[in-house]
Amino acid sequence: MNEYYIEMVNIKKKFGNVTALDGCNLSVKKGEVTAIVGDNGSGKSTLIKILNGNISPDEGEIYIDGKCYQDLNIKKALELGIETVYQDLSIDNYKNSSENIFLGCEILKNGIFLDKKRMKEEARRLLDELNINIKDLDEPVLNLSGGQRQGVAIAKALYKKSNIIIMDEPTAAMGIKETHKIMNTLKNLKSNNNQITQIIICHNLFQAFEIADTIHIIKSGKCIKKIETKSSSPMEVNKIMMELELGEE
Repeated sequence: MNEYYIEMVNIKKKFGNVTALDGCNLSVKKGEVTAIVGDNGSGKSTLIKILNGNISPDEGEIYIDGKCYQDLNIKKALELGIETVYQDLSIDNYKNSSENIFLGCEILKNGIFLDKKRMKEEARRLLDELNINIKDLDEPVLNLSGGQRQGVAIAKALYKKSNIIIMDEPTAAMGIKETHKIMNTLKNLKSNNNQITQIIICHNLFQAFEIADTIHIIKSGKCIKKIETKSSSPMEVNKIMMELELGEE
């Protein structure tokens, strides 16, 4: 059995004359939470867009559960259970929580009618599992807090029986209270669904250490270092990143 559930090997990608990824490697065990950290423009977003099939690599191989994929498209990535929660969340502000969770995969009654009662019950179960408190599931998500909206987006990925959930800066532009709620949501996701593999792009090292098992430092399109959080600290990782920055000057 392969040690890693996800392996991205020697991934390269150019956009014109700009090299976004220059032989980047990523390795993640099943059920693990991995944080990807690095400066803006380091290649973090390009790497996850290759993993979820939105972008094709110029070179490199992707292994999911031991099987090699040189190029994933969106359809194949979804079939493999790879879901991405972007910063914009891709939810419909004018639909309610249950409508958003089941958008595109609605539960039908008699094969024709929407089973709104069952969808609401299932939505409540998923949100409770994540410890997301939304009193009125009929309320348009436009009126919900940032943390609640993030919870709806994660619940949507859970309902789709995702194996891999990628999150792009899940606490971006949130205040302290909302950030705390999201971190608790991610912890609940980890504790309740230990077969789900999480990959989180994160700019805050303290948050990364709070939730992640491993951290990949990306610099200039390469994974410079992989660190196990249990044997390191935010200060040590920050020191490594500062040394890398100084080394380029």
